[in-house]
Amino acid sequence: MATWQLEREARDRRIQAGSAVAKGKIVEAGDATRLLEAVLQPGDRVCLEGDNQKQADLLSAALLAVDPARVNNLHMVQSGVVLPEHLDVFERGVARRLDYAYSGPQSARMATMLFGGKIELGAVHTYLELFARYFVDLTPNVALVAAVSADRDGNLYTGPNTEDTPTVVEATAFKDGIVVAQVNEIVDQVPRVDIPADRVHFIVEAKNPFFVEPLFTRDPAAITEGQILTAMLAIKGIYAPYGVQRLNHGIGFSTAAIELLLPTYGEKLGLKGKVASRFALNPHPALIPAIESGWVQQIHCFGSEVGMEHYIRARSDIYFTGADGSLRSNRAFCQTAGLYACDMFIGSTLQIDLQGNSSTVTTSRIAGFGGAPNMGADARGRRHPSEPWLKAGQEADPDGQALLRRGRKLVVQIGETFGEKNVPLFVERLDALELAERLKLDLAPVMIYGDDVTHIVTEEGIANLLLCRDSGEREQAIRGVAGYTEVGRGRDAKQVEHLRQRGVIRRPEDLGIDPLDADRSMLAARSIKDLVHWSGGLYAPPSKFRNW
Repeated sequence: MATWQLEREARDRRIQAGSAVAKGKIVEAGDATRLLEAVLQPGDRVCLEGDNQKQADLLSAALLAVDPARVNNLHMVQSGVVLPEHLDVFERGVARRLDYAYSGPQSARMATMLFGGKIELGAVHTYLELFARYFVDLTPNVALVAAVSADRDGNLYTGPNTEDTPTVVEATAFKDGIVVAQVNEIVDQVPRVDIPADRVHFIVEAKNPFFVEPLFTRDPAAITEGQILTAMLAIKGIYAPYGVQRLNHGIGFSTAAIELLLPTYGEKLGLKGKVASRFALNPHPALIPAIESGWVQQIHCFGSEVGMEHYIRARSDIYFTGADGSLRSNRAFCQTAGLYACDMFIGSTLQIDLQGNSSTVTTSRIAGFGGAPNMGADARGRRHPSEPWLKAGQEADPDGQALLRRGRKLVVQIGETFGEKNVPLFVERLDALELAERLKLDLAPVMIYGDDVTHIVTEEGIANLLLCRDSGEREQAIRGVAGYTEVGRGRDAKQVEHLRQRGVIRRPEDLGIDPLDADRSMLAARSIKDLVHWSGGLYAPPSKFRNW
């Protein structure tokens, strides 16, 4: 007679083995490695947080310290490869295969290890894509997560940095996997129950707060006049004519400049209440002046941001907060909001080719792309109309039947033609293709495909790719805003001018913008200290951003 409880029985054996080093569910920090050696088996799929910002750092170190003779060939399925230990486990032979989404701080080492054959790569995913696979074919056998606190029953309080935890725990616990949580402290009663105790098998009290990266903090003092110019172009040339209210901003100084121009330049254009009122967005400090000026109505967050806790607590009209007053972030829900409920994504990249494909991969760095492909994808399943969505769809398909014509999400890539260290933004061929060829990948890791990109903004102007009617026009529109890069110098001057006459390319002067007006005096805040003043002293920036 067949049995249908094999996975549950295996889970119970793991729990029994782990209980030998626990008191109830509680494991001493010094016994964390012994716990992992008890519950892990060779070849297991392991999800280690590993998020965009928060890191289960104690459990990362404990995993690195296991005996490779007992625990080996693990298949790591985690959002973020951020800490050195996340790659050290491959060097030691504890882990072998990796499926992930983002590796910004470890991007250079990731490239070295992938090219050196130290890691067997499954795929570089978007966040939503990886989360989806947790429930289909990458379900973790063991999840190692981080929370702020736990009670003795195992109820977890994740605080403002909930991030990926609910999704990871849901997939693991309900498919007979083991959930181990490191917590900053064990308390008699948690402020709110973010993860119920029946989904948590072991708790390790770390004594110290888990590591959180201030990933979304941009010092206004570092914003350049070129970035101010591109921000002006974006606000007047895209936000205004499309009436974009619901949007996501990618990480970077170009979007920080937009946030800091809303209360000044945006106010001058009369756009308050007409654009940029609802965001799927981490709590960007650069958005504080716009919030305080009454521009922003609501923000739902993927995760929190270091130093923003008190400000968020005091602005519950804007942010999603729990009864305890702290932020309730959730990466899976916010990625879904960005994919389906936002009308625009605007962000930066490292390379753009002649078709508009954009990539953050270079031959020396493999950063992954996190959620940008979700934010920057035209959601084919969307069915609700909005003015920006319908207008973009009409521009892309002017002859289509109105009631059957798909709208389009606005997907904007913004940047200066020459980036850091004078590296050109525009290239004839993406480095991602070379990576795919060298690693014999079936698919090059392109962040946003060209057919999803609707606009490119540089200091040269705006290329509206929705108005291009064939690939030749698209290429010349891109060359037309590529400046003095090799790609830009290869433009057909007559065709570019023709595209300008049609409004496909719009120069600053076409929009009534004088580049000489792009001055730092236009920024609502010109320093981190200014942001603190705008917040009424509620924003407490990390020490590395304090210079006063």
